Amino acid sequence: MAHGSEVKHDYHLVNPSPWPILASLSLFLVAIGFVTFVRGIAPSPAEGETASLFQIVFGKGDPWILAAGFTGLVLTMVGWWGDVIKEGRQGDHKPVVDIGLRYGMILFIASEVMFFVAWFWAFFELALFHEHRAAWYVPAWDESVAAAWANWPPPNVEQFDPFHLPLMNTLVLLLSGTTVTWAHHALQQGDRNGAKLGLALTVILGVSFTALQVYEYSHAAFHFGDPNGGANLYGASFFMATGFHGFHVVVGTIFLAVCLWRLMAGGFTPQKHFGFEAAAWYWHFVDVVWLFLFAFVYVVPWMAAAS
Repeated sequence: MAHGSEVKHDYHLVNPSPWPILASLSLFLVAIGFVTFVRGIAPSPAEGETASLFQIVFGKGDPWILAAGFTGLVLTMVGWWGDVIKEGRQGDHKPVVDIGLRYGMILFIASEVMFFVAWFWAFFELALFHEHRAAWYVPAWDESVAAAWANWPPPNVEQFDPFHLPLMNTLVLLLSGTTVTWAHHALQQGDRNGAKLGLALTVILGVSFTALQVYEYSHAAFHFGDPNGGANLYGASFFMATGFHGFHVVVGTIFLAVCLWRLMAGGFTPQKHFGFEAAAWYWHFVDVVWLFLFAFVYVVPWMAAAS
């Protein structure tokens, strides 16, 4: 926008930016790179044959395109969000623009809610209607899969005790929800030191949650599936639900860490701190999703198996 001329409206018209096209190209590279890494586009060289450049770049297991795509995405996020921060400092985020940013974050979180609804739906489908699924699909499948459908949790699946590591992670996330709220209220009251301390504790708790979940996953007896007991279905539904939540915790931790860096660099004021507020919204959403996961993925199946 031309800042030298008088603005006649409350909206912000952005300057021409390279970030949308770079984001599109990066996402395209991520898609092609993932296919290349998993399946490969170029045929493997014959035995004793030297691989061509095309086979090196597009061969199965080669990460170059995928790495280039992710690198482009990271550069896009840093550059694009950096421009948004500069716009806010220049006074371009008028009340109407601020409302638009809030609506955008609300809609984003709503889309994330529906994303997790899909995984909960799949888990409940297996847990509540496994007998009906067995009657429908068993004739076309092998006996190990039939055993998985006939019982839930499947035979030979050793579930986690929900009142051990999962409960610890629940307490960690609940505590992080209080510390981020403390940081938010401290910033609103102009207590920058309190905001920094609360936000730093939240980041530490987020890292702690991820570390505990990695440790938990490493001790999952069903992490590679048990073909003799049909544990693949349980493992797939369990790891898709809890694993994607773990990914959101990592994203939220990075989000909060960037807010902490901005706060320490002198950013945010009691009146203008929507970036921090959006991060707090996202973190509370992550907390609530985990409470549902803890209740319905850990506790309820464990109690059903114990009864």
